[in-house]
Amino acid sequence: MNNTDFEITKSSGEKVRFSIDKLRSSLKRTGAEKDTIDQIIDHVRDELYQGISTKEIYNRAFALLKKKKSYLASKYKLKKAIYELGPTGFPFERFVSAVLKFSGYKTEVGKILQGKCVAHEVDVIANKNHETTIIECKFHGEQGLNCNVKIPLYINSRYLDIKTYWDTNPKNDSKLTKGWLATNTRFTEDALQYGKCCGLYLLSWDYPKDDGLKDRIDRLGLYPITVSTLLTNREKQFLLSRDIVLCRELIGDVFYLDHLGISEVRKEKILNEISQLCH
Repeated sequence: MNNTDFEITKSSGEKVRFSIDKLRSSLKRTGAEKDTIDQIIDHVRDELYQGISTKEIYNRAFALLKKKKSYLASKYKLKKAIYELGPTGFPFERFVSAVLKFSGYKTEVGKILQGKCVAHEVDVIANKNHETTIIECKFHGEQGLNCNVKIPLYINSRYLDIKTYWDTNPKNDSKLTKGWLATNTRFTEDALQYGKCCGLYLLSWDYPKDDGLKDRIDRLGLYPITVSTLLTNREKQFLLSRDIVLCRELIGDVFYLDHLGISEVRKEKILNEISQLCH
């Protein structure tokens, strides 16, 4: 049987043809060398069976990559690491805020803004060049759940309510120019169509093309601490509870690693992995 004749099962339950090209490009994104990628693909290809889940393929490729270089495996598990920011959506809001901060925005998280009709709690407020953007973050803790049209409809009506009040308030010295909706999953076609039509900026794992969350993270080296293959889950949760969301926040400040009671040897390994990631 040809490898392309294999059907694999996506997290949504949908069955699709196996694509070596997709696997190759996801491995390429980590910066792995061609020889390493070829070896992993050969290995995974030998272990394929009908109906294998994308999760299983991913786990096998991840294990092989981790054996080669742990920081490449960290990059490869980025999508899963975003889900691990849960169970509450708050670390995801902090994460989106941090990504914007590194793009030159001044940000605030979880602020109440008055609308014309009611007050609204806004996940992230971002300011740049006397222009203000308000961002709502929709976090899903499990894969396969997409963001449907109801969410942008709701977010846009909140944005318009806030904007109506904002534009009449003389105390505001910046212009409210944009409403955003950021999610760690994908948008349905209807959601994308509505966002384009009403002018709501949509940001998801892979949208807009070449400027989605994964692209911004790779470009700016803004990996969440949950990508680390060396920190335990308990340690990650401890760091998240102290508002440490990005790997690069640990590079400049080892105080929290000291606080975890990690041995010097292990600390060095963790910092080495993190600095290779953020490089």
